[in-house]
Amino acid sequence: MPAITEDDTISSIADALQFISYYHPRDFIRAMASAWETEKSPAAKDAIAQILVNSRMAALGHRPICQDTGVANITARIGVQAQLGWKRPLQEIVDDAVRLAYRNSDNPLRASVVADPFGERGNTRDNAPAMLHVEMVSGDRVTFDVSAKGGGSENKTRFAVLNPSASVADWVVETVETLGAGWCPPGILGIGIGGSVDKAMVMAKQALNEPIDVTALRETGPTTPEEELRLEIIERINALGIGAQGLGGVTTALDVKIRSFPTHAASLPVAMVPNCAATRHVSFTLDGNGPAQLEAPDLSDWPDLNIEDSWSNARRVDLDSLTRDGIAEWQPGETLLLSGKILTGRDAAHRRIQQLLAEGKTLPVDVRDRAIYYVGPVDPVGNEVVGPAGPTTSTRMDKYSDMMLDRLGVAVMVGKAERGDATIEAIARNKAAYLIAVGGAAYLVSQAIREAQVIAFEDLGMEAIHEFTLKDMPVTVAVDAKGNSVHRSGPLRWRK
Repeated sequence: MPAITEDDTISSIADALQFISYYHPRDFIRAMASAWETEKSPAAKDAIAQILVNSRMAALGHRPICQDTGVANITARIGVQAQLGWKRPLQEIVDDAVRLAYRNSDNPLRASVVADPFGERGNTRDNAPAMLHVEMVSGDRVTFDVSAKGGGSENKTRFAVLNPSASVADWVVETVETLGAGWCPPGILGIGIGGSVDKAMVMAKQALNEPIDVTALRETGPTTPEEELRLEIIERINALGIGAQGLGGVTTALDVKIRSFPTHAASLPVAMVPNCAATRHVSFTLDGNGPAQLEAPDLSDWPDLNIEDSWSNARRVDLDSLTRDGIAEWQPGETLLLSGKILTGRDAAHRRIQQLLAEGKTLPVDVRDRAIYYVGPVDPVGNEVVGPAGPTTSTRMDKYSDMMLDRLGVAVMVGKAERGDATIEAIARNKAAYLIAVGGAAYLVSQAIREAQVIAFEDLGMEAIHEFTLKDMPVTVAVDAKGNSVHRSGPLRWRK
């Protein structure tokens, strides 16, 4: 058996990270297509359609499905008889692969990893280091599970140590109901039960790489307690009515995956890790005979959808002539097509604005009566004016709402997921509005961006303030000028 080399390991992991940036797993495409066929909520059905169209576009264009190209999560299962030609620690080898993948000039991926997490949080600029987990298993080969986990779904991870007599299903369902839409449903839930604190979390995350098979499980029926629990949880979660993007609908989870392990008699650790509509993972095995060969999905795996038909009655909005009276006409759940100029800004830009105001300094851009889009785009390639540019979770900007709305006069905010009560009150107080773009449709959204330039805080990289010129960017009214929220009314309507 020839040795597994560092070069083959690096090139295989780098290829896998590129591969999953633009290819959804085949089982995920089919599960999402099935969800689209059965969805009864028009708003959720349109959101799922956008996700599927975006997925096919990304596959054809070899550009990221989502602008948040994620943190690299790598599990290595090393056979105890494997012949390894490695001279360095595996972490160093994997990190070299991450740098190679994320700096690929043909398809550069967004670097989201920051060093010094409790200090300056400076971006590493290459998305290294990876989150590496190593296991020793039987055999003479090495298997890698490679996934890219975005911040929106990762931030919704939850853990609890339950009473041994408590219901795991009750805890999961009650917890999902509190998550909001920041994890970009519909997606997958990975659940780890038992073990220790760290073991439960690892099991939950690794379970997300398992094939989606809940439809087959329903047909054959459960044969183990874990399978019974999976079916109970997914039925109860989908009955909550949260739906795609939290708009209200019949499908919130595409599957629930569970792994368990023996635990202490006094404990019942439970970890839950959601995977979003940009679910991205692939597995491969190295045996010393060269790098991995990855099989791409077939174009026939995607349904043939024309989402523009659903926008034929959408309201067209000129952002260059926004008025509060015009904004007052928008209705919750209504589809808008935005054209004109929009500013961008997310966490770091809002924090910088806050600092400048505290120091009594002049802001580099006037945001009064403007629209602002919460986005950190991928770098463009070729003839692109901007790379994939989907929304980030808006809840993180809630702490700045009074500053942006009351003090600076922002008229419209665009992001994803729900807003908090105080922000909704500020929106109504200022007769503003909050709109959502579909999380997981970043490449589709970027096609509506005709011009882009950085106009402030260039040192912040992807978090700099850009000005985009739009042509028919699809969004949904999530909070209207009166403070009515579709993230409240939608799930209530579809809850069983």
